[in-house]
Parts: sequence; C-alpha cells; structure tokens
Amino acid sequence: MSDATYPSWGRLKPVHRAAVCVEDLGALAGRRGDGSLLPYGNGRSYGDSCHNDAGTLIDSRGQARIHDFDPVGGTLTADAGILLSQITHHVAAAGWFLPVTPGTQFITLGGAIANDIHGKNHHRRGTFGNWVESFELERSDRGLLSCSRDIEPELFAATIAGMGLTGLIRQATIRLLKVPSLSIDETTTRFGSLDEYFDLAEAADLRHEYAVAWIDSLVTGASLGRGHLITGDHAAEGDRSGVAARPLITIPFTPPVSPLRGLGLSAFNGGYFRRSPDGSRQRVVRFDSFFYPLDRIGRWNRLYGPHGLHQHQSVVPLAAGPDAVRALITCAQRAGQGSFLTVLKRFGAVASPGLTSFPREGYTLTLDFPDRGERTLKLLAELDSIAIGAGGAVNPYKDARMSPATFAAGFPRWAELEALRDPVFCSDFWRRTALRLAPASAAGDKVLAETKIQNLPFRAVAVVGGASTPTY
Repeated sequence: MSDATYPSWGRLKPVHRAAVCVEDLGALAGRRGDGSLLPYGNGRSYGDSCHNDAGTLIDSRGQARIHDFDPVGGTLTADAGILLSQITHHVAAAGWFLPVTPGTQFITLGGAIANDIHGKNHHRRGTFGNWVESFELERSDRGLLSCSRDIEPELFAATIAGMGLTGLIRQATIRLLKVPSLSIDETTTRFGSLDEYFDLAEAADLRHEYAVAWIDSLVTGASLGRGHLITGDHAAEGDRSGVAARPLITIPFTPPVSPLRGLGLSAFNGGYFRRSPDGSRQRVVRFDSFFYPLDRIGRWNRLYGPHGLHQHQSVVPLAAGPDAVRALITCAQRAGQGSFLTVLKRFGAVASPGLTSFPREGYTLTLDFPDRGERTLKLLAELDSIAIGAGGAVNPYKDARMSPATFAAGFPRWAELEALRDPVFCSDFWRRTALRLAPASAAGDKVLAETKIQNLPFRAVAVVGGASTPTY
C-alpha cells in the first residue's frame, strides 16, 4: 500500500491518501469491513469525486496496456488505466481517432467511462459512453462481470457516468472514429457579444464536427460575452502520428498569489480577444493544439495559487440558454471574481446511455476561479442556483462543494445509482451529496421546492428530501 497525495486537478485538499496499486489489490469478492474503496485514474477530475479520504484508493494506472485493436473495424480493448494519449498514439496510423475527447489527453480509459466525458463534438457524437461496447466490472458482492447494453444492462448504464461507484472497471472495449488525418481544419470567428454567439452557434454545429467558444468573461455592457467561436474538421491530409508536441513550459512551483486575477487577467483577456482579427481566420493546426491547448503548459493548475482552483461547469436547456449564460457571467462579474478560462459549448440531442451523465441538450458554460475561501464558495452557490433555476445541472466531476439538493435537482436518477453502487465502494463526493439526502428521497419520495432567483425570468426547481437536507 502506498501513501501519497493523489490530488484532484483542483488541488483544493492537499492531504496524504492511502492507495493500493491495482496489481496488488487481489480479488474483491467477499471483501467486507476493511474500509471503502474507490478507483483512481490520473487525477484530472477537479473536485472530490476521485477522493476517498475515509478509505483506500485503487491506483488503476500500474501496468495498464492495450490488449487488442482492430484496424479495419475500429474497435479497441484496453485496461482501464491506459491513458487516452496512449490510445491515440496506437490507432492514429491506421486512420482512427478517439470519438470523444475532453480538453486533456491525460485521462484514463476508466475515468473517461466513469465520468462519461464529453468533447467539442457532442452535437454529433454524444458522450464517450455512446462509444463503449462493453467492459469487465469487478464487484465485491458478485465478482467479475461482463457488462454491455445486452448483458447486465443496468450495471452497464450505472457504471457509465457512475464516478467509479459501481465497482472496478478492469478493461473495456470501445469503438473509434474513422478520420482522414488527425490534423484539423480550424476556423476562428470573432464575435462581439453573447447575442452574436447565439446567432452563430447552431449553424456552426450543423456545419462542423467540432465547435467551442472562448469567452472574455470580464467585459460588461454591450460587449458582454464577446469572444471567439472555434470550429474544426479533420483535414483530408495531415498528421497520422498521433504524437503530441512536448509541453512548451512547465510551471515549476506554486506562486504565493495567483496571477490569474485582477488587472493582469483583464489585460490577458483583452489581448487574447484581439489576437484573432475581426471576421474569420482559417488554418490547419495540429490535433493537440486544437483539442489540448492547456496540455502544452505542464502543471498549469499551479497558476491558481496555493489554495487551488474551483471549476464550475453547468448546463442549461437551449431555450433558457441566452438568459442563463448571461446571468452566470454577470453573477461572477458582480462578485469581482473573474474567470481565467471561460468556455461555452452547445450540447446536442444525442442521449447518453449513462444513468447520471452530465451532458444533455443545451448550453454548457465553464468558469475557473482561484479559491478565495468563503467569498468563492458563496459565488459558486449563486452560480448553482442560476443553473438549477434554469432547469439545468452542475457537473459532479468538476465539483468540490455543491449541496445535496443541487445534486439531486440536476440528477434525479441518483437513487438508481445508489441502489447499484458496490457496497464497498464510495467517494468523498458521494458522502457529501447522495448519502446526505434523506432516506425518503432514496426510496423515491422526492419533494419539489421552488426558490425564486432574483433578476431571472425563470424559477428554480430543487429536489430535496426532508427537513435535514441542505437547501440553497
């Protein structure tokens, strides 16, 4: 058993954590009474969904390897601890790529399934779970199981987006995306306000495989929400190596005060907005610069200072999108806490097979904040209320402090996941949210409570269960 920090990417709680390598774990069958377990991938979740401070983590990376790849049919079988970067390198020469990839290539296959990750092409390809064919799941109460849409379908659905709570994924088989090359035909279109973005967003999704927007979240007035709409498609000819460039720089230490705030942040945003000329710019770029720009800066999370960072990602329905996104950005501005990296995307209607998947049709906004204690926590709770009030949800694997009521409101099928959770597996996130909901809620006896949200044309609907459940 090893002892290390095993941090989340948010670095909010730098304590030592007990862990065991997956090769040393032994059989799970019949395991009882010696503390809870939780799989740990590569620590790229931002909050406490990858922490189990009351028990032991299972380090899944170890000697993970790729077992099988079909270069004709485009399927791949690998251990859960394999990194997405290793998959890309293995399949690129044969003309295949990850069907769904997030903003970093340094996550594990098991983590991609457990969080049901999404990417810049959700409007076309859905979540990662849509591309999972099957996996081997080991449980303490049932041993090793094969799961697919036809075999153990309930466990299959619960494990996708199940945050590692249904057992240990040993290996998985996924389908890949056939591409002419990994190089990307990229178009960057500068827009002057949120209204302009919403005018462009739907057409961009219809025309392109990938679409995402960077937002200058600090500007107010008529230019509120100005930014760049970045679209892309795989180039007909280009790179097939699948090898990403080395980092340009690695942040060597954590500064005593985060530079990503105040006048420096405002100057950076203004300069970044102007770096793209008015109108549109087209070019062919490397796959890693398009999908993983922050991977070029090693340990970039250190820039948020000694207390770490909170990332707030929410999704709201299409109809509520313009009002809700504007309200979220304005809320952060009023709090005097600017977001260094503000990303806006449009989720499509492709449904996930996961019980508790975060993506759903609508707009998703991501905001980053250095942790400034109670002041930041208050802001995040207000952002939660806006998202829930619009009929949306807050992303669990980006979170370290949402209330049980916020979680239940965004994920009404949480009790089904709890019913299928492995009796030995748990996480700090699950203890903080689902396990604090009243037993009546777990039995399905939910109550709807309405909370008025100031300055919004909608009302918040929260799912709560009993007087002991925290409210907004």
